[in-house]
Amino acid sequence: MTSDVSTLAVKPRDFVITRRHLILAGVVLLIVAAAVFLYRQRAIEVQLVSPVFEDIESTVSANGNVAPTNDFAARATFAGIVDNLYVHLGQEVRPGQKLLQMRDQFAQSRVDHARAALLTAELNAQNVRMNGSKEDQIAQASDLERAQNEQNAASRALATVQQLHQVGSASDAEVASASQRLSAADAALQAARDRSQARYRPEDLKSTEEKIAAEKANLAGERVSYTNANVVAPIRGTVYLLPVHRYDFVQMGADLVHVADLKKLSVRASFYEPDIRQLKTGEPVRITWGNGAPGRTWNGRLESKPMAVTGDGVLRTGVCTVDITSDTDGLPVNTSVTVTASVQKHSHVLTLPREAVRDEGPNHFVYRLVGGRLKQTPVQIGLVNAMKAEITSGLKSDDQVAVHAEAGGSLRNNIRVK
Repeated sequence: MTSDVSTLAVKPRDFVITRRHLILAGVVLLIVAAAVFLYRQRAIEVQLVSPVFEDIESTVSANGNVAPTNDFAARATFAGIVDNLYVHLGQEVRPGQKLLQMRDQFAQSRVDHARAALLTAELNAQNVRMNGSKEDQIAQASDLERAQNEQNAASRALATVQQLHQVGSASDAEVASASQRLSAADAALQAARDRSQARYRPEDLKSTEEKIAAEKANLAGERVSYTNANVVAPIRGTVYLLPVHRYDFVQMGADLVHVADLKKLSVRASFYEPDIRQLKTGEPVRITWGNGAPGRTWNGRLESKPMAVTGDGVLRTGVCTVDITSDTDGLPVNTSVTVTASVQKHSHVLTLPREAVRDEGPNHFVYRLVGGRLKQTPVQIGLVNAMKAEITSGLKSDDQVAVHAEAGGSLRNNIRVK
């Protein structure tokens, strides 16, 4: 039995824009437009400030380290053992006071030997200048007197023999012998006089003086060796660094002890190259220790400007010396501090917070409150630092200026504000 199955194909209807659709689209557009309008017209909450008259300054800052103005740093000149410590950390010491001793048992004996050698050289030089020692001078005087007596006797004997020869009582041989005796006496007398007056040559004196200089240098070297082993304070101050203990073995060059007057400190500050040209020698500076004493300030004075800069690229810096002029109490040595130098200052000028001034290329403007709305107002600025900006024209002291919008909003021209 056969049956016919008929399939009904349904044809989709074409979409037709009706009046109802147009009405719905218009309503949606009106809602969107109203939302945009309301959003643009809603009042945002902003922080307002008024310009104030105050002093403003431009500053440059640098990091630096605190160091004593007069520092004695003793370091080991040889590897050895610390034999004795005579001071403790924080102790006040006077010049000449012994601080510590390294183990060198022959240091004193070498100094004594060098001192004795110098005394011997000086004595020899004195003997040369005086034409001999005291014993030599006595012997020379005796020899001179003996030679003088002999010369006088020989002269008298010759005169006697010559008188006898004239009357025939003395022979020619006796006269010749007497003359020979007188000649020998004259030579001996001249030799004795030379010995008593010029026994040494100028070269001998120069040699002894050079020997004295050499012995002085040797004594100075031995004293340095003794000082290296027996460290003595050359200045009055405080022991502020003592990194060793008794019987410690230290390498050559290791720090042993530091002494300084902790009331006279300075700072070595590294300023960036662009800021150096603004610095002036003698200008006051502020010193702060942010990590150790927040809020506390020490006063200083720029002692010297850098003579050279170091570094590569944009990190080129120059080191300045800053004398701390205020009380240094509470500021440890080797502390990392911030040095702030005032390079320019204007007094009693109209200022705004730096955040309130906007930049538009080379121009500047602020958002000024006018009739409940913000108006973009051009201004001229003068001195600017990290916190404040000097307003030279464009605003009055009774104007109100928006700093920023609350709740993450943004400032725009002609926007309504609370």
